[in-house]
Amino acid sequence: QRTHKGDKMFECPLCGKDFGQNSHLMRHQITHTGEKPFECPDCRKGFSQNSDLMRHKRTHTGEKPIECSICGKNFSQNSYLMKHQKTHMEEKLYECPECGKSFSQ
Repeated sequence: QRTHKGDKMFECPLCGKDFGQNSHLMRHQITHTGEKPFECPDCRKGFSQNSDLMRHKRTHTGEKPIECSICGKNFSQNSYLMKHQKTHMEEKLYECPECGKSFSQ
């Protein structure tokens, strides 16, 4: 069994997802109960995980600690950076006739 699951020996009885540590399984199981024990003190929105609350708090503070290594633009969430970084990879197909700047969309 360990060969097929690697080090993921803790399985969620509700959805079958595997975890390497029991604490990760316990944290995951809150997603099934709908419990949101972590509440934002600014807007009272609830979260199932503390990490989600910490990320959400940036919407109130304007903090953008994640920086694009290509252009230096900052983002509040890693997912926003990942989406942004695609703009550096895409082919620039559209050019502005006024200034000559190129765009991918």
